[in-house]
Amino acid sequence: MTDFPRRTLLKSSLAALTVAGGTAAAGAAAAQAAPSAVAPSSIAPSSIALLRKRLTLPSGIASGDVTSSSAVLWSRASGQGRITAVLHAVDDAGNILRGRHAFRRVLRGQWATEASDFTAKIHADRLPAGTRFAYTLGFEDDGGALSETQQGTFRTAPGTAPGNGTTGRHGGNAPSSAPQSFVWTGDTAGQGWGINEEIGGMRGYRAMHETRPDFFIHSGDTIYADGPIAATVTEKDGQIWRNIVTEEVSKVAETLKEFRGRHRYNSMDANMRAMFADVPVFAQWDDHETHNNWYPGQIIDDARYTERNVNVLAARGRQAWQENMPIADSAALWRPGTFDDGGSYQPARIYRKISRGPQLDVFCLDMRTFKSPNTDGKEPYATSLLGQEQVDWLIREVRTSKATWKVIAADLPLGIIVPDGPVNQESLANREDGAPLGRELELAAVLSAFKRHGVRNTVWLTADVHYCAAHHYSPERAAFTDFDPFWEFVAGPINAGSFGPNAMDATFGPEVVFSKAGRFANESPRDGENQYFGHVELGTDGTFNVSLRNTNGAVLYRKTLTPER
Repeated sequence: MTDFPRRTLLKSSLAALTVAGGTAAAGAAAAQAAPSAVAPSSIAPSSIALLRKRLTLPSGIASGDVTSSSAVLWSRASGQGRITAVLHAVDDAGNILRGRHAFRRVLRGQWATEASDFTAKIHADRLPAGTRFAYTLGFEDDGGALSETQQGTFRTAPGTAPGNGTTGRHGGNAPSSAPQSFVWTGDTAGQGWGINEEIGGMRGYRAMHETRPDFFIHSGDTIYADGPIAATVTEKDGQIWRNIVTEEVSKVAETLKEFRGRHRYNSMDANMRAMFADVPVFAQWDDHETHNNWYPGQIIDDARYTERNVNVLAARGRQAWQENMPIADSAALWRPGTFDDGGSYQPARIYRKISRGPQLDVFCLDMRTFKSPNTDGKEPYATSLLGQEQVDWLIREVRTSKATWKVIAADLPLGIIVPDGPVNQESLANREDGAPLGRELELAAVLSAFKRHGVRNTVWLTADVHYCAAHHYSPERAAFTDFDPFWEFVAGPINAGSFGPNAMDATFGPEVVFSKAGRFANESPRDGENQYFGHVELGTDGTFNVSLRNTNGAVLYRKTLTPER
């Protein structure tokens, strides 16, 4: 991602919101380009001067799930209002494109109300591919007065092929081999390590931002609802870690207000806000958005809780997560969950495919909603991480993908053993190196189907275990052999305690090619040496270039994968 001067962007965005600067012809062109757009004159400028009454955007702005032709824009208002956006196509220096390359659209989205914790989104579609956009977000209050505005950027993914008529980043056709890069990690504000402004806040987000990626996969544990944050923590060496603290993070989250407060807390970090304004987020959830190692139907044994039905907690946690992530709220992805007579939670669907042009498809999994109870994992029949509907979806979508690389974004690793107590396993792996059992049978079915259908170039990315690693899986080392070799890369935490490395289960033949963990359990993020993220650059030659980095920006490991044809 190429940065450009904020002064240029601010000037351009404010001009976009000034009615006097628009012409009737421009308004008609915008309306013709998007029937859902509204004419610029509908945003009342007369109220802008009433600063004391203006809504603010206390949690910043974000974009997410950006494809070749669409994006989700998100923000939170300080009160009730309707989210509005102005999009301009810009060049890499941030200058608004003119003439035949010009693109300007004014959009209105959802109403932010108390029912949504004053969050709202806009789904922008029919965007030109391979194009950088400057966007300005704000809210109109009930009287039409415009709030403060904030500015951000994103770039749509490349188009399908040269000469296909899609608009490129400078207004031309978007080449199929156009380079793009992304980062991934997980685990934000965990184990009591919150926002410490004495060390510059959550610096891992700044380190990722500085790589100028085209998007960011958050691989889960976007919050730690079950981890209270205290004002001070004494570190192992005696240093005092000082957190910003709010009422909602001072105890475990049980109420909807407390779950929402966790997301509000993370957005207080300036590094996160700056990155989310410029880098689209592909969000996943895992366990700590609700409770450590949870699974549907569980009654938790945790004395800190008055509400111990995890289905109730998960419903509240999921609502807060959905409100705060820039993920589409379309009917296909978001159907509010309900409780049936037995008290089970009927979840919304959040597993999805995000197309990033001819080089890349990203498949974001949901390995928590359909998870079977944590046992020793040695059942002679298949138990669940994905559920049959998601398994069928994954096989079908990966099999029919025409992208060179198929990235499977998983919120749990495949071969790493993660215990849940002395006997049970939180992980897919069951600590038994033989033939697949329990949850492993579900993965075996997926991998066998990939081989049967001739799927090539799959890469699995994950976080969760609070260290970084590169694993190569191959049937020649495995008890189960009906699959083709593949790589899994692990990177995290971005701002939580460091742990690991963990033992591996040999069922699918993993080789630990590289791993790096903290010096001791629950090491703080203070020095940045043992907090991790991954970076991928897709080369114009089709290569998949992976690096594992710490949050000081140091590259710890590199691997270049060449596509199989």
